[in-house]
Amino acid sequence: MRTLLNSLYPSILQSDSHSPPAVPSAVASGEGVIDETSFRTIEVDKLFEAVDHTATRIGRAVLYRSLARPLAEPALIRAKQEAVREIESDGALRSGLEKLLQDAAKLEGDFYDLLYAQFLGAMGRPAHELEIEGFGYESYRKGTRFMLNLVSEAEALPAPKSEYLRTLLEDLRGFAKSRAYSLMKGPAYRSEQAILSAQEKRWYVPAIKFSPSLFKPWAIGLGALLFFLALEFVPMLMEIAASIAPTFWLFLLPLGLLYIPVVGGFDRDACIYPLREIFKRSDEVQVALDSLGGIDELLAFIHYREAFGHPVSLPQMIESNHHSLKLKGVRNPILAKANPAYVDNDLSLDEERLAFVTGPNSGGKTAFCKTLAQTQLLAQIGCYVPAQEAQLSVADRIYYQTPEISHLADGEGRFGTELKRTKEMFMASTAHSLVIMDELSEGTTHEEKIEISTDILNGFRSKGCTTLLITHNHELVEHFRKQNIGLARQAEFRDDNPTYHLIEGISRISHADRVAKKIGFSRDDIARMLKGGGA
Repeated sequence: MRTLLNSLYPSILQSDSHSPPAVPSAVASGEGVIDETSFRTIEVDKLFEAVDHTATRIGRAVLYRSLARPLAEPALIRAKQEAVREIESDGALRSGLEKLLQDAAKLEGDFYDLLYAQFLGAMGRPAHELEIEGFGYESYRKGTRFMLNLVSEAEALPAPKSEYLRTLLEDLRGFAKSRAYSLMKGPAYRSEQAILSAQEKRWYVPAIKFSPSLFKPWAIGLGALLFFLALEFVPMLMEIAASIAPTFWLFLLPLGLLYIPVVGGFDRDACIYPLREIFKRSDEVQVALDSLGGIDELLAFIHYREAFGHPVSLPQMIESNHHSLKLKGVRNPILAKANPAYVDNDLSLDEERLAFVTGPNSGGKTAFCKTLAQTQLLAQIGCYVPAQEAQLSVADRIYYQTPEISHLADGEGRFGTELKRTKEMFMASTAHSLVIMDELSEGTTHEEKIEISTDILNGFRSKGCTTLLITHNHELVEHFRKQNIGLARQAEFRDDNPTYHLIEGISRISHADRVAKKIGFSRDDIARMLKGGGA
């Protein structure tokens, strides 16, 4: 399981980074499940905000990474689902995991400070969030305690039955076997050439034992020795003190002023900075943090279910020779959250994998199609989906195309700009892809639009993709329905108002006049403006 995870996901903590974990970006078309254009179009950032119930920064990064790079391995998706079910069914396990995350959140920032902050010493003043006064002692103590606590709390938890969760906890426990853990637990030694753990240091190797404090045991011991010597030679010292009293402070003050920067600077530059480089480059540290984020992500799925306010389900992920999607009572995972009035819909695309969605403007067509893409995405990160029942196969590509505005540099106009995007999707898609398009062949004549759109849809259909088209072009839909090809769904309106239900049929109206009246730019509005009636 760990090998599979490593192959699918890059580590959140990069050894050459100069700042705390950042969320990754989407990938280029054809390189992953969802490309950057579709990522923006289906509003994955808003989806992330809706699902994000994480407690830690690493949890947020892992959740965002999952949405940006969803899984294409059915076995791993089912493994995550199994872990979610186990956490929900085992109250003691859930409580232990919740406590682990809450405790981690308290010290997590200190660990990132340890790894990435610049410690300014005794005189510096912070001008950046990653600049900290002092020599880094406090960040070191709290940051290493963060990692040590993860191990101890993970060891206190019972062994999970689900393989995915068991792997995550074993990764946390396994950190105790690493060199980085030994150095964090201490003692660590600074030799002439390297940082050594207690296991690595040999008795014959001269080295300084690192203590994360300005007050060193050897200094206390030396002070005690001097104190006892003073008691033995008090009379003599009194005579000496009387003779040098006027100038004694000239020797004592520089000594005191030098101690702090010399000792603190040595500890920071010779110990703390080298140690943190070891921690940043430790594979075991990276694995442990990813595992913490993975646990946080699983709990976030459960918290999302509890906050959604409508029926949700863990979808049945099926094996199929083509993409398949069956949803009952599905709602938008963003808009329906905590909105009791949000309307649900059903859709089944299995044997018939071409569907048309028609209807007047503002009837909910686009929201429904985005719901399908967002639901597929949630399913492929192992999360609950906003449906009473859901059965899906894995999509190797999730594409969503909307009308694009051409740029002067394109040289092709609006039609050419959109056609390039459609071609890009067509070339990368397979029978396991989900392709959603909002209108086709805009920017050309009606006759050419029908012909070219027909060719494009037949091409996707021949590839076997699950393909949905949002369109006002009812002639195009009728052309396919006459051949008994495709499903036809329309946005339902009653008394000129949308119900947001999708029903069977083809809409032949767009209610453009209703929209024009709503924004004050109908025929009557224009006539009134021409007569000087104002807006």
